[in-house]
Amino acid sequence: MCRVTAPVVDQLWREQSVWSRTANRMKQRIERARLAALVLVVLVALCGTTAAALAPVAADPARWLAAAAAVGSAVLPLLRPAWSGDRLRDWTRARSVSEALKSDVYLWLARAGDFAGDGDGVLLAERTDLLRTDAADLLAQRQGIEPEQRGLPEVTDLPSFFAVRVGGQIDRYYQPRADRIRVVLGRSRVVEVALGLLGAALGGVAAVAGAALAAWIAVVATVGAGLAAHVAAARYEFQLVEFLRTAERLRQLRRAADMPGCTDAERAALALRAEDVVSVENQGWMAKLAQDPPNHVTRGAA
Repeated sequence: MCRVTAPVVDQLWREQSVWSRTANRMKQRIERARLAALVLVVLVALCGTTAAALAPVAADPARWLAAAAAVGSAVLPLLRPAWSGDRLRDWTRARSVSEALKSDVYLWLARAGDFAGDGDGVLLAERTDLLRTDAADLLAQRQGIEPEQRGLPEVTDLPSFFAVRVGGQIDRYYQPRADRIRVVLGRSRVVEVALGLLGAALGGVAAVAGAALAAWIAVVATVGAGLAAHVAAARYEFQLVEFLRTAERLRQLRRAADMPGCTDAERAALALRAEDVVSVENQGWMAKLAQDPPNHVTRGAA
């Protein structure tokens, strides 16, 4: 194998960007499909109930709405492959390649672990070749994606590794993501409570004024169940716990590396532990997300 020089490390960093963007695009498609399924559940429930309510007074609009509800019900199962099964597994694999490349480049720049004596980058290239081989079947997903225009991370030694890599993971990824998920969960819970109160109010009115509104209770319940299933499928609560836990663990490792008297050997071991923490967290939440939830939004339409 030819000796690897700095320009090749730049090339590997660009390739990591392509894999990162590939994984992001695949994830966006999955999220759009999940959202489309949730919206379709709501529309099916609304159209079906409105059709039943209009049937005695407006037969033609009622038939059109009933037909729309029927079409929506038929389309819902067709959406599932877009956000489950192979799509999820392919996304998690692309994400894994991206994260593995990133970890190796950072450790190589810091000369930590196996890369301590890999100044020419031969080991880095060998490990990258293995990743490429394992992900060869995903190359079609990369079509049309260009690498982000960026330089190598400003990591030249172990102290800069903890400042740039570990600090960046804490301050620009895990903590912000945890904060966003907390907001999403809070809003979802508010909507779920509001829908529950609306259903109770409709039930009370229907009990007093007659059964005309009773059918809408089922609509509200379906929407609430669809929203709850959507949140469950995204595994927001699991991700929140994992992101907060990982951020705190990385803070502990950074504090240990910044302690006076910490040697380079100890910092190198802490750097490897930091990458292990990130790797274990990535594998954990990606494996969790890759599981097909048994009661996603299609169950709410039943």
